[in-house]
Amino acid sequence: QVQLVESGGGLVRAGDSLRLSCVASGRTFSRYAAMGWFRQAPGKERECIAAISRSAEGAYYADSVKGRFTISRDNANTVYLQMNSLKPEDTAVYYCAASTNFGLSSAIRWYDYWGQGTQVTVSS
Repeated sequence: QVQLVESGGGLVRAGDSLRLSCVASGRTFSRYAAMGWFRQAPGKERECIAAISRSAEGAYYADSVKGRFTISRDNANTVYLQMNSLKPEDTAVYYCAASTNFGLSSAIRWYDYWGQGTQVTVSS
């Protein structure tokens, strides 16, 4: 079993930056091939905004965040989302997710485990 815990959310002004972290725990985590970041705003569907492969050889970004957000991971079961030039439309609950599948995907059902989410609010 795997537990994912996000942190780093908060209230910021437009143009500011935040870095989200997701720490994974559990003895089966090494089997996960990729991790992703999703967000869900009130009244909206959850969407994938970034994903990174197991070996960090490739990354996916949604068009809405491309050039502003960067996903990365270390070798200690942690994935990060650096968010720059934040906009009010970035306001959402942000979730990290882990997948046992190889490769990259933005599909929600591709991911097996989810964190509880961290709130990001960007004021104008």
